[in-house]
Amino acid sequence: MNLTVAGRAAYVYTGGKTPTADQPTAVFIHGAQHDHSVWIMQTRYFAHHGFNVLAVDLPGHARSAAPALTSVAALAHWLISLLDAAGVARAVLIGHSMGSLIALEAAALYPARVSALALVATAFPMQVSAALLDAAQHRLPEAIDMINTWSHSTIAAKPSFPGPGFWMQGGNQRLMERVGALNPEPVLLTDFSACNAYDRGFEAATQVHCPVLFVLGKRDLMTPARAAQPLAQALSEAGATVTTVVLDGGHALMAERPDETLDALYGFARKASVELV
Repeated sequence: MNLTVAGRAAYVYTGGKTPTADQPTAVFIHGAQHDHSVWIMQTRYFAHHGFNVLAVDLPGHARSAAPALTSVAALAHWLISLLDAAGVARAVLIGHSMGSLIALEAAALYPARVSALALVATAFPMQVSAALLDAAQHRLPEAIDMINTWSHSTIAAKPSFPGPGFWMQGGNQRLMERVGALNPEPVLLTDFSACNAYDRGFEAATQVHCPVLFVLGKRDLMTPARAAQPLAQALSEAGATVTTVVLDGGHALMAERPDETLDALYGFARKASVELV
């Protein structure tokens, strides 16, 4: 579905279903130099089991017009403007990696617009190493290779997932290359710089009043599960109901542990939506 946000084209994937006014909405937010397709399995299930789905391409990524926005706060404001453009008053926000910071900030700045918050493979602070920032600026293929290596906990998925011949690392590499090719700007550097600069996590936690789910990877080298614990504690101390699920996978949980990730997200979103009725 094509929308216009702040005068620029914005694309959202709806899971193959047209949104309707009688269903709750789940918004899926991808991470650095990715697009909506990282959620393809989870979003199609949501869309065919009682949810409207808006899986965004962030500005400057894939089908959404450039430029890429340079801060988490700017992306959070953009996300709420996208909800306005789609006619959505309130939604479950589900974010992966950089997308989790955007979801957190949006829930803090616009609490009335967020019914529940799911943070997948998150951490705060989400610091990016100097070596990776340098590679993102000067040697993009090397940066993509580093991310690919650190994002997956195994070199081979189980044979049945999600079909014979599926190659997680190759698919992720091609996706990141494609997003970079579609935008002549340094998208990966912009994304990583936004993550690295975001310093409002603990302040944002005091402003979040909805239920929060953490879905973390036990073998995640990009955002280790332990790096999410201070944020989870801050949210809990501020009064949010916090649930944490740790899966036996790496950073790319939606691909590496698709069924378990879906089960955690769908069960959480369904429970939150039912409780609002």
